[in-house]
Amino acid sequence: MLTSFDPARPAFCVPLKPGKANGGRVYPNQRTYMKGGFEMLKIKDAVAVITGGSGGIGMALAEYWIANGGKVVLADVASEALEQAAGKLDGDVMTMVCDVTREDDCGKLADAAIEAYGQINLVAPFAGIIMDGLMLSTDRDTGKVKKKMPLDRFQKVIDINLTGVFLTVRECAERMINHNCRGLICLVSSTGSLGTAGQINYSSTKAAMSVIPKVIMAEFFRRGLAHKIRCAAVAPGYVGTAMVRNMNQKALEKIVGEVPIGRLIEPGEVASLVGEIYRNEALAGETYFIHGGLRLGSRG
Repeated sequence: MLTSFDPARPAFCVPLKPGKANGGRVYPNQRTYMKGGFEMLKIKDAVAVITGGSGGIGMALAEYWIANGGKVVLADVASEALEQAAGKLDGDVMTMVCDVTREDDCGKLADAAIEAYGQINLVAPFAGIIMDGLMLSTDRDTGKVKKKMPLDRFQKVIDINLTGVFLTVRECAERMINHNCRGLICLVSSTGSLGTAGQINYSSTKAAMSVIPKVIMAEFFRRGLAHKIRCAAVAPGYVGTAMVRNMNQKALEKIVGEVPIGRLIEPGEVASLVGEIYRNEALAGETYFIHGGLRLGSRG
């Protein structure tokens, strides 16, 4: 089905027969073209499914989405924090307690979005944890290994940050395809994907987030779906979440000292980047860094 832009309705849900409309050609790849150029996707009335939504970047994205006229399905494993977050949002939002490591929970989350709003346009699987530690710790005197990272400490991060993302994306993408939705799957990677000592579990999952968009786009392209459902990732540097701002201040000053722009990235700035990737259908299959110029060895 081809689509054309209607000022009163979002471009992803206006049916049109093949031909010419609004003075501009309607191309068979379902991008929406207007006289004088193309029309980007609209956030107004678009439905975002956000996990890890009770705080941090997930909450910031929910605020941004609603401020731009979108609707939000907010999910988190912590029910109290989820309700508190929802209470701060002034717009069309529904909440659902969801453990992203549970297959049934992810399926129910996707179904709830479809039942409530009839569509899913943005999938933001932002639930994640950090459990830092060295793979092997050695004794300074003997040089022998005195401690190693327990398997459960490694596995828990993998379960939430990787398996949880896979399940959320798989279930939501299935409903998007079956209900003829148009939109974006946006993952969250990190500068940690480049490899950070003490984060073998976390960095591994964030490296995966940088690869998954390429895999999904390739699979969807083969099946004739990539023009409707895209996948991309954002990769923040040091973000000014409550957890980061409340850490040891000397350690925080050291972190900020490594950022060329001289400050932390705000969660709202990451949310804004997600919004721009959603709007612009040319942005697909890549990871977009937002780190204030940070890199390993920023000072050169």
